Amino acid sequence: MPNVLITGANRGLGLEFARQYCRDGWTVFATVREPSEELESICARVERVDMIDFAAVAELGSRFDSIDLLVANAGTYGPKDASTSEEAEAWLDTFAVNTVAPYLLAKSVLPLIEKSRGKLIAVSTKMGSIEDNSSGGFLAYRSSKTALNMAWRNLALDVRGRGVTAAVLHPGWVQTRMGGSSAPLEPEESVAGMRRVIEGLQPEDSGGFFAYDGVTIPW
Repeated sequence: MPNVLITGANRGLGLEFARQYCRDGWTVFATVREPSEELESICARVERVDMIDFAAVAELGSRFDSIDLLVANAGTYGPKDASTSEEAEAWLDTFAVNTVAPYLLAKSVLPLIEKSRGKLIAVSTKMGSIEDNSSGGFLAYRSSKTALNMAWRNLALDVRGRGVTAAVLHPGWVQTRMGGSSAPLEPEESVAGMRRVIEGLQPEDSGGFFAYDGVTIPW
């Protein structure tokens, strides 16, 4: 059975990814800062990792023998604006979690993904699209996801011709702790859609930015 590594799997989209891939017979490796009873009740092998600990992230790939799919899902909102030194520091922390850590992890597992001719997926957001931003706000989250999109595009170009597909996904507005209860999508629908997109990705799609329903998102 194929192997998937999912970050931020203790709740929300990450937990739902783990649940669905477990249900379909995948071997699931799930990273968390703090394990949850719900995650431990399913089939996942849980790895305790704080994504802001770059040393731990950089060596994470060495813990596994085989990985077919990376779903870099862990993320944080950060401050909505930066007017103080404390908010600026928090903004940097948001970049660490949302941009630097996923890229570092992708490079850590790349030899395994290359061996399996697998896929590197980052869960981003349409809020990181410069073209789509007509409302402003959420400075740290938006800017860190924009940077993630660029980092993943670089990654896709770097691995051209090596059998690896790298893409970023927009999950939609989902009823999670980050999305809130008024969001129109349930996690089950969002993750099922993203899984269909992931399954359908071809090498020529590498470097793309896609919504959970397969629609291409503008940069």
